[in-house]
Amino acid sequence: MAEVAVGKDIMAYCGKCEGARWHVIVSMLDTKTVAKVQCNTCKGQHKFKDPTMATTAKKSTATKETKSKVKAANMSVADLWMKEMSNAVKKSQPYSIRSKFVAGDIIDHTNFGPGIVQSVKDDRIEVVFRDEIKNLVHNK
Repeated sequence: MAEVAVGKDIMAYCGKCEGARWHVIVSMLDTKTVAKVQCNTCKGQHKFKDPTMATTAKKSTATKETKSKVKAANMSVADLWMKEMSNAVKKSQPYSIRSKFVAGDIIDHTNFGPGIVQSVKDDRIEVVFRDEIKNLVHNK
């Protein structure tokens, strides 16, 4: 491995970008171990993750209730999204972790695009987006 030090560039896995990206070393545990890095693409800071060891498999975040709704109707997530969006009467609002949402709200997420809130449980909302169903945090 080349010389590593704070301020030097290093290739690391970025979970936000979901891939190997160039990062700047922010902190070190000792002279040879990188602790934290900052992604040059998304500017997010996180623990150093060796890009050769990182897994990129996505975990499904949909609840059993929504999965069964999709299966029962024998439709894809995209079909469910299209059906829900065509029945929606509310205006869309930008997603923010600080905003509070209720079932039926339409949100605009910067990464996933438009989605509709299916259910609310405490500080989590289940949202159907065009390609996938995600659990997001809200009301923080």
